[in-house]
Amino acid sequence: MRKNYCLRKKRFIDDRLHLVEVHDGETMNVIGHDVTFFDIQSTKAKQYGFCMDLGHGKKLTCCGDEPYDDCEEKYARNSEWLLHEAFCLYSERDIFEPYEKHHSTVKDACELSKKLNIRNLLLYHTEDKNLNERKKLYLEEGSQYYSGNLYIPDDLETFEL
Repeated sequence: MRKNYCLRKKRFIDDRLHLVEVHDGETMNVIGHDVTFFDIQSTKAKQYGFCMDLGHGKKLTCCGDEPYDDCEEKYARNSEWLLHEAFCLYSERDIFEPYEKHHSTVKDACELSKKLNIRNLLLYHTEDKNLNERKKLYLEEGSQYYSGNLYIPDDLETFEL
């Protein structure tokens, strides 16, 4: 049964799922928008973030699966939207040890967003110990360091850009 399941899923490759290799600084058109990919300088494995031109001088930047690195500034600065991981609250850093896992905290991402003049910050890749209170707690901590629009989505939640 397992083998048939895998074969059925593979039929979507090159039909519904397209794997495309990208390179640092390369720009491609994706769903009608120019998207520039950049190497996030991960020490664990080759990883990329991206910056999407939303039109009208606005851009959306995703820093990938690790904290912002200074090499990303030209992509992230003045973004309308910044997508950034925030593994846990700064106040719980001793419990979750985000830095040892190459991750950041809510405070870190919020201070960064203020420094980079980000209008909307969306935090993802968060711990899930307290899902019922996570949004409230992250907003409380984040608002101490960042005055823009702060979003902490639940799984499958959508946003209109």
